[in-house]
Amino acid sequence: MEPLSKTQKKKEALLLQETGERLVKLSAEQLKKIDLPANMFNAVILAKKISKHGGLARQMQYIGTLMRKHDPKPIQDALQRIEEGGLTQSTEHKMAEKWRDELIAGNDQLIEEISAKLPHADKQHLMNLVRKAREDQVEKNLGPKAARALFRYLHKTLQQPKNPVDAPASEH
Repeated sequence: MEPLSKTQKKKEALLLQETGERLVKLSAEQLKKIDLPANMFNAVILAKKISKHGGLARQMQYIGTLMRKHDPKPIQDALQRIEEGGLTQSTEHKMAEKWRDELIAGNDQLIEEISAKLPHADKQHLMNLVRKAREDQVEKNLGPKAARALFRYLHKTLQQPKNPVDAPASEH
C-alpha cells in the first residue's frame, strides 16, 4: 500500500472536519446517542458555545484533529442515521399539516386515502376530529384547538409503524 499524498491527506482532514461540523449542528440529546470519545464529545459541546468566528474555526480544526485519532466510520454512520431520521420527521410533519388543511377544507376523499395508506388509523376517530375542526373553523371564535388535535392525531399515526407486527397495542 502506497502512502497518501499531501493532497489526499488534506482532503481526508477536510472531510473529518466536515463531519465535526455536522456533529456541532446536532442537539445535545442527539449527540448523546452517538458513541463519541469523551474528549471529542466535550470539544463538540464547547464548539456549540463559541460565537467568535476565529475561535470556532480553531475549535473545528481541533475536532478534525480528534477525528483523525479515532475511527470515523461509526460516527459518520450514526450521523447519517440521525440526519435521515430528522428528514423523515420533517416529511411526516409536512404531510400531517397538508392532510389537516385539506381535510378541514372539505376533502372527504382524503379520509379514504389515509385509511388505505395507514391501515392502523382509526377512521371513525379521524372523521370525528375532522368534523370538530370544521365546526371550529366555521365558528372562528373557538380557536384552532380542534385543528391542533387533528394534526397531532395525523402526525402520531404517520409515525407509527406501518407493519402490524411492529405496531404496539392500540391506545383506543
